[in-house]
Amino acid sequence: MTIIADSLQAIQANIIAAEHSAGRINHTLLLAVSKAQTADKMRSAYLAGQRAFGENYVQEAITKQASLSDLAIDWHFIGPIQSNKTALIAQHFDWVHSVDRLKIALRLNEARGQNVAPLNVCIQINSSDEISKSGVDIESLAVLALAISHMPQLKLRGIMAIPAPTKDLAIQHAQFKIVADVYKTLKQKFELDTLSIGMSDDYVVAIAEGATIVRIGSALFGARI
Repeated sequence: MTIIADSLQAIQANIIAAEHSAGRINHTLLLAVSKAQTADKMRSAYLAGQRAFGENYVQEAITKQASLSDLAIDWHFIGPIQSNKTALIAQHFDWVHSVDRLKIALRLNEARGQNVAPLNVCIQINSSDEISKSGVDIESLAVLALAISHMPQLKLRGIMAIPAPTKDLAIQHAQFKIVADVYKTLKQKFELDTLSIGMSDDYVVAIAEGATIVRIGSALFGARI
């Protein structure tokens, strides 16, 4: 599908331009959010050069993993985590961006096999204090990070956040700066390299504020099926 290839090329160009404006080079990973997208569309993106894909729903992802097993995809789980899905997530993904409580971290660590690399983990924070949104509160972040850092089958990589959506660029910058400041503070205590912020409507601003992973779905694949 040339449309996906063209979209991928345009997004990558925007990422490079945003990095140059921020004085950074090759610091941002494009994570293709493929929830509710077909395996065929994902294969098209892969053939155009995309390697990292993010999924929100475990069973849907596992089905697509089987269809795309011939591809060297880096699988990221980015959705809310149910306790009864932790074993499947630990066994089928390379990354988890949405760990937000100790119980989940413990279950992921227990279910991750010892014959594979540790599961890369980001802690999701609720930076906007939205009642409806998942994520640990900022005050509790360091305690959870410390616990995860001692789990042998997990590798703490950084934090993830989904600030309240807005079209106001000034507010976007302010919201991402809050998350970036939290990340910088946490880096003083832990060896981290990942700030997962920014989506299709605000990833350029997220990069300006220090994002190392941007999660992009509709801008790449178009509307969900």
